[in-house]
Amino acid sequence: MRERYDLTERTSGEWLMPKQGNMAVPGMIFADRETIDRLLQDEDCDAQWSALSQVRHVAELPGIVGASIALPDIHPGYGFPIGGVGAFDANTGVVVVGGVGFDINCGVRLLSTPLTRSEIAPSLEQLGETLFRAVPAGLGAEGNLRMSVADLDDLLRLGSEYLVARGIGSTQDLEFTEEAGCMSNADPSCVSDRAKQRQFRQVGTLGSGNHYLEIQVVETILDPQAAEAYGLFNEQIVLSIHTGSRALGHQIGQDYLKEMAQAATKYGLHVPERELACAPIDSAEGRRYLAAMACGANCAFANRHMIAHLVRSAMQHATGLDPSNVRTIYDIGHNNAKFETHRVNGQLRKLLVHRKGSTRAFGPGRDEAPAAYRAVGHPTLVGGTMGTASYVLHGTDAGMAKTFGSGIHGAGRALSRKKAAKKFWGETVRTDLLSHGIHLWTHSIRGVAEEAPGAYKDIERVVQASCTSGITQPVARLRPLAVIKG
Repeated sequence: MRERYDLTERTSGEWLMPKQGNMAVPGMIFADRETIDRLLQDEDCDAQWSALSQVRHVAELPGIVGASIALPDIHPGYGFPIGGVGAFDANTGVVVVGGVGFDINCGVRLLSTPLTRSEIAPSLEQLGETLFRAVPAGLGAEGNLRMSVADLDDLLRLGSEYLVARGIGSTQDLEFTEEAGCMSNADPSCVSDRAKQRQFRQVGTLGSGNHYLEIQVVETILDPQAAEAYGLFNEQIVLSIHTGSRALGHQIGQDYLKEMAQAATKYGLHVPERELACAPIDSAEGRRYLAAMACGANCAFANRHMIAHLVRSAMQHATGLDPSNVRTIYDIGHNNAKFETHRVNGQLRKLLVHRKGSTRAFGPGRDEAPAAYRAVGHPTLVGGTMGTASYVLHGTDAGMAKTFGSGIHGAGRALSRKKAAKKFWGETVRTDLLSHGIHLWTHSIRGVAEEAPGAYKDIERVVQASCTSGITQPVARLRPLAVIKG
């Protein structure tokens, strides 16, 4: 049996893990009681990975401030829990590979159209088939963008800007992309040749696993003011792209885990478990990783940008809709580490905020948000499952104070992929989806079983827990009509 945790519910949906042992700060978990009971049960059963233990271990890392935070979609990850947030003082803190993960800047781009459900209904199957053929997906899928070594370095340095300069997409896409589609501290020389070789032909590909492309309908508007700012309306057709940095991000993670493990020993850092290998932020190793991670983030921005271009072409082919009418609502990542300024104990401090399976959820007034969204806060894009809703939320002032402006990114897994593949049959999942009016195209029927809706938590509960705690507020509920999977 592992460590017992005396969690205290401070207010509705906020659970305090008191400081103990080597913890520098407390843990703070935002979740409903059912989730907390499940986490405690996992601890009692001595599960292979424990999310509560990971919350505690993150709280032991040097330079962490505030609290080790877990959000309602929490489940065990590599080092950090998924749904985890850790903010570190820029001068005394560390950068942690496990606090970003292997799919660097995996995220979501949401595209709007002027079409409604009734207008798209006659061509839905044709559109789904066209998208399936137009967007490369699946393990090892290759895209059509051809680049030299110098081109790839430019893409890693410039992100989506590189593609706009080549006539792909527009500056409006950049305006409505987090970081304008480019993290400025990227340095391709910090990325291994192996990582670059793995990426040459993967820009503009969806990948596999939980990545998807969905045709969705805006089922319910929950905040009319914010929805109007974002350009959302009832019965509107939108498209959601969920993918990341593909093989390049994974290789960067592998490369730097080894380097960080050596750095932790070199600098005498307390590392509670090997998956939390880290280095001082301002060390040579820390700076190199941040520069490489920024390249991975830029690759992910460019990947979603390129897929959006393919989606626009497919929409035009299947429906006649002019590509200029398919607008980027927002593009935001949920596996990254960024320097941000936050108020801690009444004082503004520069922090390196790690978000692992967590997204920026900045409230009103932050300069980082597009000007058109600044009055309400920018959108956060929360993926559900193939058979359930997704959500558009926005950040709040309370969330800025409680979670360093961080929010949920999805439903969160309830079963591992291995357990899901044993419990569900892919063709049965497909049939069940169709009975609910959801069309599915996939490159892997086993992948469908691994990603079955039953393998995930209830998205409604997860969103409710987030909103009950006040860290985010709901804007719109989206329902899938067609799903493209790897």
